Amino acid sequence: MITDVFGQFKTYDAKVKIDETTKELIGVEANIKVASLTTENSKRDGHLKSPDFFDATKFPSITFKSKEVKKLAENKYEMIGDLTIKGITNSIEFDFSIYGKKATAALKIDRTKYDIKYGSSSFFDGLKDKAIYDDFDIKVDLEF
Repeated sequence: MITDVFGQFKTYDAKVKIDETTKELIGVEANIKVASLTTENSKRDGHLKSPDFFDATKFPSITFKSKEVKKLAENKYEMIGDLTIKGITNSIEFDFSIYGKKATAALKIDRTKYDIKYGSSSFFDGLKDKAIYDDFDIKVDLEF
């Protein structure tokens, strides 16, 4: 049986950098507090914050720092940056849109690249219907 689990990080801060001359977005930095993760299931939340997953005690923050922003079309951009989870940094690339003072993005992250291997059929045999997807989706909605 495969189920989807939805959750959110309740505490984070983000800095949006705008070019003063062009008024175009030139960068983003974000810091997300792992302990603020909630799926509205306390047992699951505790497990997600444990060393099996995000290890909130040892790694209290997830960070993102953009390295490059490219305008693709009106209101549409591509961002390349460094995502750090559990002290492991990988470069990621994703598209996002800006309308007025709101930015939205949807991206897919392979958790195993950040040493989150619990329940991964890529690393453990015989999990069958207890396997957990390696990828997780992130939806970003920012107001600035």
